[in-house]
Amino acid sequence: MKPTSGPEEARRPTSDIRVFASNCSMHGVGHVFGPGSLSLRRGMWAAAVVLSVVTFLYQVAGRVRYYREYHHQTALDERESHQLVFPAVTLCNINPLRRSRLTPNDLHWAGAALLGLDPTEHATFLRALGRPPAPPGFMPSPTFDMAQLYDRAGHSLDDMLLDCRFRGEPCGPENFTMVFTRMGKCYTFNSGTDGAELLTTIRGGIGNGLDLMLDVQQEEYLPVWKDDEETPFEVGIKVQIHSQEEPPIIDQLGLGVSPGFQTFISCQQQQLSFLPPPWGDCSSVSLNPNYEPEPSDPLGSPSSSPPYSLMGCRLVCETRYVARKCGCRMMYMPGSAPVCSPQQYKDCAHPAIDAMLRKDACACPNPCASTRYAKELSMVRMPSRSAARFLSRKLNRSEAYIAENVLALEVFFEALNYETVEQKKAYEMSELLGDIGGQMGLFIGASLLTILEILDYLCEVFQDKVLGYFWNRRHSQRHSSTNLTSHPSLCRHQDSLSVPPYLLPCHSALDLLSASSEPHPGILDMSSLHVAFPSSPQIKSQ
Repeated sequence: MKPTSGPEEARRPTSDIRVFASNCSMHGVGHVFGPGSLSLRRGMWAAAVVLSVVTFLYQVAGRVRYYREYHHQTALDERESHQLVFPAVTLCNINPLRRSRLTPNDLHWAGAALLGLDPTEHATFLRALGRPPAPPGFMPSPTFDMAQLYDRAGHSLDDMLLDCRFRGEPCGPENFTMVFTRMGKCYTFNSGTDGAELLTTIRGGIGNGLDLMLDVQQEEYLPVWKDDEETPFEVGIKVQIHSQEEPPIIDQLGLGVSPGFQTFISCQQQQLSFLPPPWGDCSSVSLNPNYEPEPSDPLGSPSSSPPYSLMGCRLVCETRYVARKCGCRMMYMPGSAPVCSPQQYKDCAHPAIDAMLRKDACACPNPCASTRYAKELSMVRMPSRSAARFLSRKLNRSEAYIAENVLALEVFFEALNYETVEQKKAYEMSELLGDIGGQMGLFIGASLLTILEILDYLCEVFQDKVLGYFWNRRHSQRHSSTNLTSHPSLCRHQDSLSVPPYLLPCHSALDLLSASSEPHPGILDMSSLHVAFPSSPQIKSQ
């Protein structure tokens, strides 16, 4: 602060506005509240200061309003890496059940739900499968489990997998994890479940990823009995490439791979980062499929579920919807609800899921951090004529069988670089403070220390005006009480009349008495009254 000037200002209290104005670092205040009378110059300075303060506050309000709109911007970048985690690769045969594994008991329980069969058609269907009809006196089992049916009758990876290599090294069924999806029994490579170490790759290009040869087993495909929405007309394998945090939704997001072709899938990793509210709408709260949310809380609450993902949110949403509508869950859905019976599949679960997908009833925000893979797909015919003879001898299959059932699949990184898509706050708190500081310096020539000076002045005003008022009032009351108790005339009153001083009248003349040591000639001393009037003689009674 500036030093005070002149003895006159030195005698003024620090709560005086003129003292504050002469010492304040805010420009223009000293010209408004300086010494002297009102003048045109002082008025012009006052108008300039007021206009500057109003403009400053207007600019600050605009910056604060813009900050509270919580804008964001998206940054796209490409980065290099010496090593990348290989994605999870999920495989499903388009045919959900093998014809050789179906039994009369399966048709009794699930024939109508899965195949659209009437009970009278069971024998005909079994003959179409090349299976003997139900024996006389056949009795179905008292209960039936859909998950056990798909586990027993679904395609086995031991039979489908003809060759497996990862980065040139042999692999096998032990490197895959069985998982149920809406397509039935599927298998995931590099799933990372049960604490398994994730596989990585250090080079891009063909030969540095996963190389598979698969047999689709067309002879095990179910005959097309009726034309409905669930009847598959295709042959081949569906493949989904996803991160380990996401469950496979292969019926909707899978890529088709046909027999008789070698398919190349080139991947590029993309790391996405979104902002939470209020700047964005991402979520990182994992969902519990066993928790039924309130209508106002569509996402539920934190739980011990896997990390939040968009596909996981949709799967949990579908699980809750089916459990609420049907009282059960489909076999691939998470949670502890009982698995739906075949009749519940047909009458409730399948229609509920189809209706839910059509109206898109699940409101799932993006995860705050996720990994996805951009894919490019190409294919060539296989095998060549010369390769067909070699594979026929190696696999002990005919050339026609190989052409109709065998496929090759290669999944690899295009290069060891990855893209980052990141949402960032368009206007940070530091930028808001910087803008406010710049506007403050431009319009009123102030800084943060000027604000401290104003606060210090307000404290001085409070201490001087408010606290000083109460202190002076209390001090005056104490002084008055001390004068009354110590006045010499009141002491003599008390001695001669034995009357407490607070009961005697208070008069300004008493103060004059206390100011002089000599008794005042015009006022009679009470002690002289005690001497001048001796006690009167007693009057004797007659």
